[in-house]
Amino acid sequence: MQSIPVDTARLGVLRCAIAPEAKISNSETQEVKKDRDGNPVFTVAVTVRQDRRRISVIEIAVAGEPKGIEEGQIVKVTGLVAFAWSMGDRHGISFRADAITPIGAPAAGKAGGA
Repeated sequence: MQSIPVDTARLGVLRCAIAPEAKISNSETQEVKKDRDGNPVFTVAVTVRQDRRRISVIEIAVAGEPKGIEEGQIVKVTGLVAFAWSMGDRHGISFRADAITPIGAPAAGKAGGA
């Protein structure tokens, strides 16, 4: 699988749509997926809106739990790469990053806590 570097500066504003969640590798045992170094893998859904176009949501995998990220918050994505994949009739693009960090406070109107 070939990795394709993504220039995040050209993606416009990146905003957290779904806060970090552990990526599950086995749904029966709820085992969390690990990277090659044994770190847990988390996913963050991020909205991308480029030049007033339609908003897209991409799910980005990152090793280790990103800290301080809340839904609605603008984020910085470092080292973003895309991977084309296919399995039988299914195919798509997956994304992985070195880090996802918060920028500023969460968007106004978002309630905190659970």
